[in-house]
Amino acid sequence: MTVFPTAPQPRRAYDHRLREQVLRTGARALTRHLAIPRSTVSTWRRRGLRPVTTIEPIEQDRQQLIESLANLDRRARVLAVIVRLLLALLRVSGFSLACQRLPGGEAKADILRTIATAEPILPLRLILKVLRLEPARYHAWRHAGLTCHLDDRPSCPRTSPGQLTAAEIATIKSMVLAPEHRHMPLRTLAFYAQRIGKVFASVTTWAKLTRERGWRRPRRRLHPPKPTVGVRATQPNEAWHIDTTIIKLLDGTRAYVHAIIDNFSRKILAWTVAARLEPATTSHILLAAGKHLVSAGRPLLYADSGIENINGVVDATLLSACLDRVLAQFDVAFSNSMVEAFWRSLKHQWLYLNSLDSIERLRALVDFYVEQHNTQMPHAAFAGQTPDEMYFGTATNLPAELAAAREQARAARLAANRAMSCDRCLGQQAILPIVEIPP
Repeated sequence: MTVFPTAPQPRRAYDHRLREQVLRTGARALTRHLAIPRSTVSTWRRRGLRPVTTIEPIEQDRQQLIESLANLDRRARVLAVIVRLLLALLRVSGFSLACQRLPGGEAKADILRTIATAEPILPLRLILKVLRLEPARYHAWRHAGLTCHLDDRPSCPRTSPGQLTAAEIATIKSMVLAPEHRHMPLRTLAFYAQRIGKVFASVTTWAKLTRERGWRRPRRRLHPPKPTVGVRATQPNEAWHIDTTIIKLLDGTRAYVHAIIDNFSRKILAWTVAARLEPATTSHILLAAGKHLVSAGRPLLYADSGIENINGVVDATLLSACLDRVLAQFDVAFSNSMVEAFWRSLKHQWLYLNSLDSIERLRALVDFYVEQHNTQMPHAAFAGQTPDEMYFGTATNLPAELAAAREQARAARLAANRAMSCDRCLGQQAILPIVEIPP
């Protein structure tokens, strides 16, 4: 036999006044007349009367309505405060303050003002939880707002006496942007500023200021991979490097630049610019470099296997000049990278910044850079000494003198910054005494 499911019976609902009349009078005739089940009447008697809110002017209902309105009003004020907090959060940081740095003091002051308006309604712990702001960070902001400025990098020199003065920063900016110094790398320029007594600051400070303030040097900078450490000499004229590079002029012709560099001092001993690649050119600069030999010896000449270095004319010149030749990466595992590094600096830091329209122009540019390289540009490997000073040994005390000058400049910087103050510090001098840091 097939059983068909029956449709669910609709649930009957009764007016609350009927329920109240049955419970108060117990009228059985009424329940029979309206066909109210006995189980429903039993449930009504067991549960009792229900609280009903009406608009009738009953004192009890009016008080209940007032309490409900008060609760709703409080909830609305709480939600309004949360909305204001979230809006302040979005205006300042976008989404959250977690793992975010706020260098601006105005943004922090905006958050502190919003928290102050929310404290009478919400607990401070709940406010900081909504903002995702650490309590220690909040109290540090409040303390900073009472004593000095809220910026992470405040302009007040008293709070950071080790920072550079405004005059030193202006000098660094002028030297970084000066066209006459564009052939010097930033590290070399920092040592050069110490040698001429303008600014005594580290290379990292120069790089940080240049990066943060967006100073664009008047040249295009390239960053080649860091070279590996190759052969190193212990004295001048112990090892030389010779090489030739090709420079393409504007008219499409080629020029060949030959140079010999001393391994110990990085001094360019001899160089020349030729229109053709000839063995006689290599012999010429070898004889010119041999004039720098102050004592009898046989410098080790590192060269590549190019045709300009391996021929009968060059062999005869090496024999007459008492030089021993070693082919890089053939007789030894070392490369000829030292002179190739000089080619990279010469090209990308100077030659390619100028118009190479003729071989005479190229020769004048190479002459200027070689003279600057040997006499004016301090090398980073020699703590501020130039290649000429390393080659001739005329500035052995210069690194110690520069170190002492840096310490004196730092002491003067500390004294100058501590002697200055901002407007907020003037009102705190009697409250926050200055603590001298012993050297």
